[in-house]
Amino acid sequence: MRITPALFAMFLVPLFALPSRESHPQSSSTHWDTLVEKFIEGYFAFHPEDAIDAGRHEFDGKLPDWSSEGLRREVTWLHVQRRTAEGFDTISLEPRQRFERDYLLAIIDRNLFWLESAEWPFKNPQFYQYALDPSVYLSREYAPLPDRMLAYITYLRAIPSAINEIRKNIRSPLPKPYIERGISIFRSLASYYENDVPSIFGSVEDLHLQRELRTQNEKAIKAMKELEAWLVDSRDGATGVFGLGEDLFLEMLRATEGVEISLQELEEIGRRDLERNLTSLREACRNYAPDKTINACIEMAQAKKPEVGPVEAARRQLNALKRFILDKDLVSIPGTEEARVEEAPPYMRWNFAYINIPGPFEKGIPSTYYIAPPDPMWSKEEQEAYIPGEADLLFTSIHEVWPGHFLQYLHSNRAQSKLGQLFVGYAFSEGWAHYTEELMWEAGVGNVDPEAHIGQLLNALLRNVRFLSAIGLHTGTMTIEESERMFRDQAYQDPGNARQQAARGTFDPAYLNYTLGKLMIQKLREDWTSSRGGRKAWREFHDKFLSYGGPPIPLIRKLMLGSETGSLF
Repeated sequence: MRITPALFAMFLVPLFALPSRESHPQSSSTHWDTLVEKFIEGYFAFHPEDAIDAGRHEFDGKLPDWSSEGLRREVTWLHVQRRTAEGFDTISLEPRQRFERDYLLAIIDRNLFWLESAEWPFKNPQFYQYALDPSVYLSREYAPLPDRMLAYITYLRAIPSAINEIRKNIRSPLPKPYIERGISIFRSLASYYENDVPSIFGSVEDLHLQRELRTQNEKAIKAMKELEAWLVDSRDGATGVFGLGEDLFLEMLRATEGVEISLQELEEIGRRDLERNLTSLREACRNYAPDKTINACIEMAQAKKPEVGPVEAARRQLNALKRFILDKDLVSIPGTEEARVEEAPPYMRWNFAYINIPGPFEKGIPSTYYIAPPDPMWSKEEQEAYIPGEADLLFTSIHEVWPGHFLQYLHSNRAQSKLGQLFVGYAFSEGWAHYTEELMWEAGVGNVDPEAHIGQLLNALLRNVRFLSAIGLHTGTMTIEESERMFRDQAYQDPGNARQQAARGTFDPAYLNYTLGKLMIQKLREDWTSSRGGRKAWREFHDKFLSYGGPPIPLIRKLMLGSETGSLF
């Protein structure tokens, strides 16, 4: 998932001598727990943004060291950690620790892929967005406002230097979608500093803090605008080359998700699931609007917009969804936390919805489910089309909150292993959230109304086309225009969403993980429950699956099924 540049040097050598195969089992077991603790602290040192997000606020205000030297130190450190973890004799470790060893190796491999193989800091401005996001100081009420203001000012002081390193790192020419994404990130952050931040901290009466805020905010705005201007100037030299290529794409799957598969098989799996959902959509439309075409049927369903607007409608949906989960006994809810719903800030509107969930070290802090309004630069028709229908929004709320991301993090924040609490993989997180959409339909949400089914299927088809677009865009068999057309024609997306989603596929090649993870979870559920009462064992399956935190799903499959794991899909 995520994680101060204080003491880099101490992590550049092995943390302790590797245990020999003759070591006493208890000694190796103790050493392993020490390694995990020191790995987490070392990772936090390189990634203070993750430490802050997890609730370790002694890291407040710090940003990663993005200098070329700092990035090299992190790669070297990760390789040292990998050799150290591999040196443990698994026989001497307890079962929990053997699982953690595999989990730790997966975390390291994922980070090394993006830093070393894909070279993302040098090629993709999107790499920097998460760490630059200041929302933790502005919207997470973990401390009194003056304290968070001081932390935000510390963050601002680090911005000009960080932006300078980003500028040095990015190699020109960049693909046009990467340039546009970078412009959007840095322009929106500058706008957010300028237009939103002063009012957020306006009630703080400390005049010294207010003066320092203005001074540092102006410097940060200037740095962001300069980087934005440089990217704007680079548009003329933009390239159309953005794909990872087949070899690197398959390496991404192996290194980040533990999935070994051929490209042909992967594409066949994606097309098969796309056709399954298209068939279901045709059937749902026959029941909902038998005399209409598929497009007219969807238009009719999507025309039912939330009368109170999507933000207020989502607030109302969450209570009903939580009651449904409890009534159907689908999965445990470990805790009393709730999620609030707000409009997304301007710099985070590149996707319709997302949720910000406090990490395991935070206590009593609410999560926020954000919903983005349409881009005001679009035509009125495109803006109206962007707002989802009620059924579509229902399954977005399922995905983000109950029983999707929010519930999943309630479990992972309580995982037995600290690795499980802090490192949740892409396919695990998005796969689970997407899996729950179909799960809730199977369990009867929406009273088996075909309109609700259309909403679920539109969300599934969107992820199906992401899956196939990721493959095609990054292996050279699909253009951006073809991807955009596929989002319109086979996922039935409006023009604005189709354009956004096709562009996202260029800078987020792993966005196939929504469907990839979902299909692996569905297959694991089928295999695990087949000898345990089938549907009656769903709650037990879900609780066990979520208890591991968020490792690669093939690792969970091995643990839950033993040595005879069968196929992933």
